[in-house]
Amino acid sequence: MAPGLYLVATPIGNARDITLRALDLLAGADVLAAEDTRSLRRLLEIHGVALNGRPCIAYHDHNGAKARPKLMAALEQGRSVVYCSEAGTPLVSDPGFDLVRAATEAGHPVTTAPGPAAAIAGLTLSGLPSDRFLFAGFLPQAKGARDKTLAELAPVPATLILYESPRRLGATLAAAARIMGETRPAVVARELTKRFEEVRRDSLGALAAHYDEAAAKGEVVLLIGRGDSPKVSEEEIDRALTEALRDMSVRDAADSVSSRFGVSRRPVYQRAMALEREGGGDDDD
Repeated sequence: MAPGLYLVATPIGNARDITLRALDLLAGADVLAAEDTRSLRRLLEIHGVALNGRPCIAYHDHNGAKARPKLMAALEQGRSVVYCSEAGTPLVSDPGFDLVRAATEAGHPVTTAPGPAAAIAGLTLSGLPSDRFLFAGFLPQAKGARDKTLAELAPVPATLILYESPRRLGATLAAAARIMGETRPAVVARELTKRFEEVRRDSLGALAAHYDEAAAKGEVVLLIGRGDSPKVSEEEIDRALTEALRDMSVRDAADSVSSRFGVSRRPVYQRAMALEREGGGDDDD
């Protein structure tokens, strides 16, 4: 193999979803690096690829600063380095970004052996429009930050793709239904390519009700269809602002509501100030 950094996609579930080129690179690289070395070693065993004493270096969010110099040193020595995600495509909700940036800035060749990605697999099975989509990764865990992000995503004219923890799925669906509308189409794609694969298609409201009672298990991709953009009445704006002002400042409420409905922020901010004064609260802006 020529010297350089190789980004190798690995299966998201079914071990047979690996490419022949990926196996060639895993067998021929001088150095192997992975977000989870245990997962990589299992994959190598399944496909009969021997390590033969080659370094297998862990590279993840918690040790990147320490591990990256080792990999950069290998590249400086003219060695071939393969980097793998725990599952799926490197750099898609994966810590490999800083490694790629360091390698390219140092002038080392960087290439990819493309393959599985849960986001694209979910989109493929969803039945939602795929001509335009936005991958938004994981939502923030804090309720306020999560709701703000959902409000910002609501008017985006594209199918939305999110990753979510099964423990938080019910709460996220309930928040999305409240912010984006209960009738908005959505899909929960779970355990893709695995034995218990499930793709549930319904409205946000119906999915929220289902997962409020039935706990999800396994890896989850949440897809939300593009919402309609009807004319928004002043009454709807007022109701949304009144609710937002219970927990947010005037500024944050205006940001949230204007993003949610896809309308200009300035008049919403002015209305939020008026509602705050009418309610007797203190305007912290």
